[in-house]
Amino acid sequence: MLMQDDPRSHGLWALTAPAAPETRPLVGELDVDVVVIGGGYTGISSALHLAEGGARVAVLEASDIGFGGSGRNVGLVNAGMWVMPDVLTATLGQTFGERLIDLLGHGPQKVFDLIEKQGIDCEPERAGTLHCAVGSKGLAEIEARAEQWQRRGAPVEVLNAEETRRKIGGGDYAGALLDKRAGTIQPLAYVRGLARVALGAGAKIFTQSPVLAAREDGSRWKIDTKAGSARADWVIVATDAYAQGPWSQVRQEQIHLPYFNFATEPLSDNLKTSILPERQGAWDTKQVLSSFRFDRAGRLVFGSVGALEGSGAAIHRAWAIRSLRKLFPQLADIRFEAGWFGMIGMTSDNLPRFHKLDRNVIAFSGYNGRGIAPGTVFGGVLASYVLGHVAEKDLPLPVAICEEPRFRLTQEALYRAGSQLVHLAEARL
Repeated sequence: MLMQDDPRSHGLWALTAPAAPETRPLVGELDVDVVVIGGGYTGISSALHLAEGGARVAVLEASDIGFGGSGRNVGLVNAGMWVMPDVLTATLGQTFGERLIDLLGHGPQKVFDLIEKQGIDCEPERAGTLHCAVGSKGLAEIEARAEQWQRRGAPVEVLNAEETRRKIGGGDYAGALLDKRAGTIQPLAYVRGLARVALGAGAKIFTQSPVLAAREDGSRWKIDTKAGSARADWVIVATDAYAQGPWSQVRQEQIHLPYFNFATEPLSDNLKTSILPERQGAWDTKQVLSSFRFDRAGRLVFGSVGALEGSGAAIHRAWAIRSLRKLFPQLADIRFEAGWFGMIGMTSDNLPRFHKLDRNVIAFSGYNGRGIAPGTVFGGVLASYVLGHVAEKDLPLPVAICEEPRFRLTQEALYRAGSQLVHLAEARL
């Protein structure tokens, strides 16, 4: 796990995000109603909603706000999950499935409304996203996805190849799914802004405070850090793929998929108007997928599966340059200003989990590459559950047991090696 000051951990987002609100480690003893472990989207959203509901809440973050996936991701605010709606209902059943689809289908709206209401400076773009079809197989995939969402009233449409090329300004895609609910943000700026709002609502946030131990203390929980402890009635575990210490089984039930991004220097005005002129975020249907989007200053952010360490650093960088030139021939001279990577936690069915890890210890985990809107929304759901505003039977997911996938470490090694092999061969001119 990279350190916070390593430029490969947060890259462009650390260079351009507003400063995080001032926080400090937990020192001494603290008494609250709820302890939240993890300072990402889910943890901070939980704290905000709990504080607004009148609860005394403290967040314990092992590193800094947004250290994990919340500060490293591409910044696509998507609706739903990777899994298609009909597959989701087939997996979870009609009741939970449709409930989750409805909740996460409206997730981007909740994120953008929160950004607007609270004035969070995180470069929001609400132009939608483009899921780009590679070949006839990719086109069939996005057409099926569109039909299933349209059946549920979602504002999505399939663009033909010519329309897709106009939207993107390059490429040779068979079509694209335009989802008007979605958009992009600066992800680290968003979680830092969310933390500032939570602090203003009365939540306490302690950074550099890894949880070392947890035990029941009578009817309450005692959570120990390096220099302090907190007692609470409830514990929310919001560590997801970066979990460590007590309740780290939420990490062990997930397979780590590394994902990297490179950011170009700000492009010229001519290039900025010819590439993604409407500022949608985009990704494709390949198994080893690519994603691309702009930031506010006109940097093109381009990413794919892989880790920027060891031999992967040079392989993935060379692939990114070749792929960008093939996708956008007008980019004759490509210079990267930043490169970084993080981990996506993948579950066996590519769906998130709701866990009751112990008495009054709950968690959502397993975002499978869709953390921004689900993390924000699930944080509110956890708060409502703790506050007694929603019953367990009315949650968007059933209770699940943490089970470690077979050959987890082998699969993680194969993802790293496989992405390098693909990128060694792909997009050569």
